[in-house]
Amino acid sequence: MKYDINKNTFLSRGCFKKPDVSDINNEIYDYKCCKFPDYDWLKSIKTPASQEPIEFVEVRFKNSKKEFFKYYPEMDLSVGDIVAVESSPGHDIGIISMTGEIVRLKMKNKNIDVNSEEIKKVYRRSRLSDIEKWISAVEEEDKIMYQSRKITGDLNLDMKINDVEYQGDGTKAIFYYTASERVDFRELIKILAETFKIRIEMRQIGVRQEASRLGGIGSCGRELCCSTWLNNFKSVSTNSARTQQLSLNPQKLAGQCGKLKCCINFEQDYYAELVAEFPDDNTVIKTKKGKAKLRKTDTLKKILWFSYLDEDSKMFAISLINVQKILKLNKDNKKPESLESFVKQPEKKTDFEGSVGKDDINRFNKKK
Repeated sequence: MKYDINKNTFLSRGCFKKPDVSDINNEIYDYKCCKFPDYDWLKSIKTPASQEPIEFVEVRFKNSKKEFFKYYPEMDLSVGDIVAVESSPGHDIGIISMTGEIVRLKMKNKNIDVNSEEIKKVYRRSRLSDIEKWISAVEEEDKIMYQSRKITGDLNLDMKINDVEYQGDGTKAIFYYTASERVDFRELIKILAETFKIRIEMRQIGVRQEASRLGGIGSCGRELCCSTWLNNFKSVSTNSARTQQLSLNPQKLAGQCGKLKCCINFEQDYYAELVAEFPDDNTVIKTKKGKAKLRKTDTLKKILWFSYLDEDSKMFAISLINVQKILKLNKDNKKPESLESFVKQPEKKTDFEGSVGKDDINRFNKKK
């Protein structure tokens, strides 16, 4: 399939196709096309007549960038409208991703004061001239990103330009970059401003944010969590991997960003709760046959493997409940006969045979 750069560029802004300057463009927005999609689960519920309609909308820009703006009710805006909004300097172009009561709830959830004067305004629905400038600016982003990478290489700067986001009016561009150390890019800004004739803003991001912006497929076969729904990055330690009995192999534990996978934290609380019930790794239990040491554990199945000190090659699978019983007996200076009496019996597997398997496929060849 041929790669359509214009289509994929506008996908990051929630458009399933390139806007048309001769069309209304109010049906090209699709919340499933972009990162961190929004679904208005209150759209079928009308606002009560006694309640004043909310005068705020959520506007989507490139990738996961979304902001709230104030508008006048007589504008009659709806989801999918391309609007010109207040920016500094000039104006920016975005697509309305959410309206109505759900916006009020989101602003409350993010602790945004609706009476704050810092909330910017929606100027108008975009004119044809606004959309023309917006399209030409968006189409230049990839080309400028590659040119800026060449310039940073010529200046021997230890940094990587990851993404470029143009402002809707084409007067300003944000360059997102990653760097391991502090970088003096004053000369770079001067060269970029002279080359592209725009206002330059450099914004440093981490490697996790880089992976979030670029996206990709994880080792699980699904799209990266950070590029779909995860919007906060908590630190991940190797202690979490040890708690979950994961192999401490950096190649398996690291994600595409080079850091430990964020999904390691997802089940950490559950594993920590389970591990609290298990005895220490150096636990030794006493039987009349001899002492036995803990060799390994299966946290989810709650099974522990023990072997006698003088017979390391043979291990016995014992359930957590039985181990706790043995430890309680040892605490009372009592010893069970042996480990064999506590071994967990393997479950019998039942082979199911469907009715289709009993029929002979050659039965269709029989003549009447």
